[in-house]
Amino acid sequence: MKNKQDTKNLKSKLEKIVVNSGIGRLSALPGFTDKVLPEIIKELATITGQQPSPRGAKQSIAGFKTREGNVIGLKVTLRGKRMMEFLNKLNSIVLPRLRDFRGIDLKTIDAGGSLSIGLREQVVFPEILPENSKVNFGIQITVVPKSKSREESIELYRDLGIPLKKL
Repeated sequence: MKNKQDTKNLKSKLEKIVVNSGIGRLSALPGFTDKVLPEIIKELATITGQQPSPRGAKQSIAGFKTREGNVIGLKVTLRGKRMMEFLNKLNSIVLPRLRDFRGIDLKTIDAGGSLSIGLREQVVFPEILPENSKVNFGIQITVVPKSKSREESIELYRDLGIPLKKL
């Protein structure tokens, strides 16, 4: 990105960034609602700069030991200035910290143009200190553009500086 005008132009082409964390497996840990869940919420809020909203199970599934209404995930929707700050942090700090990172595969962009990135651990973010983190959880990041074609979205992601693999 070159200057403020280019940044505003590119920002207007992005609709939102959604950050999700599935925590259903962690609910089996002892003291989940008292100790683990608040810790996850605190770390996700630190990463995104916004309080996550808890997502409950829509139906009970005996095989997964979930009951309807139990918290199984957390979701944060970023727009505007926070969205661009998060995207810049993702491009410049987080993705280079990943082990054996060679770029994001173009297969992660769907037909609608949304880019989905999955991270196994939250400790790749600079705000999280591994020695102070009590629990590890994965994060799913989805970048949603306003353009709904895959080709336009790929071009937009390259302009934003997202490290995509070559064709």
